[in-house]
Amino acid sequence: MVVGKIAIAVVGITIAVFAIAATIVVSLISIYIPNQSVSVSAYQKCLTIAANFATTVTGPVSNITTTTGVTVTCSQLSTTSCPGTMVNGICNWQRKLAVTCIDGSTVRIRVQSNGLPGRCANVPSVTSIKEQSIDFEVNFNPTVSVKSPLYTPTTQTQLDNIICNITNQYSAPAASSLVTYSSQDSLTTLAGVSIDNVAILNVNSANMVDPFYPSSGYAVESVDACLAHPQTSGLYHYHAASGCAVSPPTGNISLCDTTNGCSTDVAGYIISTWPSSAKKLTVIGIAKDGHVIYGPYLNTGEVVSSGVDICNGMFYDSIGNYGYFATTKFPYITGCFGPGNYPSFGPTCTTNGQSSYTMSKYAAVKASG
Repeated sequence: MVVGKIAIAVVGITIAVFAIAATIVVSLISIYIPNQSVSVSAYQKCLTIAANFATTVTGPVSNITTTTGVTVTCSQLSTTSCPGTMVNGICNWQRKLAVTCIDGSTVRIRVQSNGLPGRCANVPSVTSIKEQSIDFEVNFNPTVSVKSPLYTPTTQTQLDNIICNITNQYSAPAASSLVTYSSQDSLTTLAGVSIDNVAILNVNSANMVDPFYPSSGYAVESVDACLAHPQTSGLYHYHAASGCAVSPPTGNISLCDTTNGCSTDVAGYIISTWPSSAKKLTVIGIAKDGHVIYGPYLNTGEVVSSGVDICNGMFYDSIGNYGYFATTKFPYITGCFGPGNYPSFGPTCTTNGQSSYTMSKYAAVKASG
């Protein structure tokens, strides 16, 4: 009888041990395999987007320029063009960037940047790159609708007044609740910030035309092989997507004019120099209205050639998310803060614009729903 009771007890203990083990395994599975039926929160998505930026400090901070950044050296910049200090004939500066997601009933994102690249730059000897204080906070990925576009031009003049206008991104739509802490006048044309800490400015040149394929009578602007250049104020910036943002080069940077395939075909150069690892949906920046900026490829590996509105924005999933996409057509990254509409004509301030605009398949579904 005693032996029988012992055997029963052993069996009971064994069953209990297996039950505990099973519970642990199930718990571990629930930790490492997320429940796909649960949608990702806006805050989690913000954190995922922010992780793509080459940040140097945890934010927010009171003043990004007073933080300790990452030192960059460049032998091709002179005493005149160097944004930092010359050490034994080599330019040294610090790249400084904080991108902070702020949780709450409405998730916000704060971007603080000194605007200096984490690589060399090639600038004319008469100009210079200078440290900036870019600092803005905005609602992250604000909800917008294809049925309620912010811009609806129906004539050529109306479209040109929007897209061929260097001042049209001075402020952001009300839904973005933009707060700008920067006071520099040079930042009024800021459209966003790239993941590599370089500013993204409104696409237009000071002449209100495409800087790469201007309409008749205007000169092409000079940029380096990373498709960037400085303003007269020293703000180094992009007008178009650059593979340098995703995969920063080492060593000196050539001018676009002396780089094979660049000056003769900037649009093709954007694609030909895009890193193979980034030929998918790739975050390349955040716009001043809180929407994410993506590279020129979709997750399918296709180059974005249609589906964008007049602002270069696209509804890119079934949920209704809206973002800006790099393209090989003007306005290249973003020409206004959207959404905009889809007219059957393009802007006249460029010789490389869309001839017409078509909705993405997701936008078409939402529009008809």
